[in-house]
Amino acid sequence: MLDRLTDSLNFQTQALVLRSERQRVIASNIANADTPGYQAREMDFAAALRAASGSGRSASALSATQAGHLSAGGTAGGTALTYAAPAQTNLDSNTVDMDRERAAFADNAVHYEATLRFINGSVRTMLSAITGQ
Repeated sequence: MLDRLTDSLNFQTQALVLRSERQRVIASNIANADTPGYQAREMDFAAALRAASGSGRSASALSATQAGHLSAGGTAGGTALTYAAPAQTNLDSNTVDMDRERAAFADNAVHYEATLRFINGSVRTMLSAITGQ
């Protein structure tokens, strides 16, 4: 019975962890917008969530002790960070496109908030079922 309660929250919890990791990657790109030679990074959120939830494990996901663990070695949830394709060439070889990064940051923030609301709603529903209200 307890497994059913926790399984309903696991997916949203994994999504929340990956959203925060994606936010960190985007913030790192924005912080390095003026760094000469910096190559912007991006994370395939859908592939990372599939790997973290166990429905598409890759060989790199097996190197972690758990499928949902984030490692510091340039991977997020078993999915490697990739380099963003530059929109235009720069003289300093920096590939950060600030318009794209700002849009991705705002989009990810909205998705992060929505995930928090889903978790909050699930917890409220379980609490009201437990208390009988």
